[in-house]
This record gives sequence, C-alpha cells and structure tokens, in this order.
Amino acid sequence: MTTARDLMIVALDMGPGRPVDPGDVSLALAGAELIDLMEAGALVLEGERIVPGLQPATGDRMLDHAASSLVRERPYESVEDWLWRRGRGLYSAHLAALESEGLVTRARGRWIPVRTGRTTLADSPARRQATERRAAAEPVLAALTAAAGLHDEPADDFPDEADDAVVTVLAAVGEAVTELEAVRQRRKIEDAAFDNIWRGQ
Repeated sequence: MTTARDLMIVALDMGPGRPVDPGDVSLALAGAELIDLMEAGALVLEGERIVPGLQPATGDRMLDHAASSLVRERPYESVEDWLWRRGRGLYSAHLAALESEGLVTRARGRWIPVRTGRTTLADSPARRQATERRAAAEPVLAALTAAAGLHDEPADDFPDEADDAVVTVLAAVGEAVTELEAVRQRRKIEDAAFDNIWRGQ
C-alpha cells in the first residue's frame, strides 16, 4: 500500500458535510507519490530538484506510472514543477484506478439502473489500512491530508522524524495548495467584476 493510495481513500471517505476539492487533493497526491518513490529508491532530492534513480516495480500501477514520468535529463525537474505537472487530473486518475480494482463503486439510481456520480468505498483491507493510518495520525499522511483540506489542523508543523527531503515535499505541497486557492480567489474577483460590467450596460 502507498501513501498516495491511502490519501485518496481518506479523501473519498470524507462525510458529505466536508466537501473535497479535487484540485487540492491532486496536488497532495502528487506529493505523496514523490514520497512513496523516495521510499522505493526511485529518486532522491538534491535541494528541490528530483533526481531519478532506478525504476523498480512497486506493485502499484499509479506509482509505476509516476516513476516512468520522472524527468530524466538535467537540470531535472523541481518539486514545485512536478506537483503542477503530475497533479493535473491526478484525483480522477487515482479514482479510476481504485474503480478498476473494485475498491470504489458508483452508486446506481433508485429508479433508473445507471451509475450516478456518487462513489462508494468498498469494505476492503485497503480501506481499513487507510482508516487505521489516519486514526493513528501517521505524520506524513496527516500533513498531506491537512494540506489538502481534509481536516482542520494546519499543515505547518511537519513531523520531527521526517528527513529533509520529505519536509521539502510537504512544504511544497502546502505552498502549491495555497497558490491554487489564490488563483481561485482571483478568478472569482474577475468573474464578479465582469458580471458587474454586464449589469451596468
């Protein structure tokens, strides 16, 4: 099991009263994949640059795909650039992967037997592991879920035992999520100004 998969399951397991933003989760998933790949020996960080190593089979399709998409030419890719490039649409990709494995199903309408947009997590060992890891407040997963807005605790306090590379990734995820929110706010302001112009015509 991987941190990225656990993070995705936690995001899907949130109650209806807690909306999940796919963009924020996608950035956190990209960060989780970097941490998983570091642990697998597939890369190291030199400062904020991602230096690929061997490409071991991880046993996880999404993680293998992430490893194969690492930039392997100097000056290599920065953590920030990876988060934005790899994070694009990553929530949907992880959701599709869980669906293909039968870990997530889409609810069917009551009267019309077609799949709706509502997803349901299957009761599985993967779900139980992610739930246990979250309940234990495992530091890296806790920092990523906080950055993605999946719980209220701030993501500023990183685990003491985390090495510098992990802290670099966690900090970059927090900064990217903050930047994404700033972009959203600018768009809201621009859209509101545009609406006001039309109303004034």
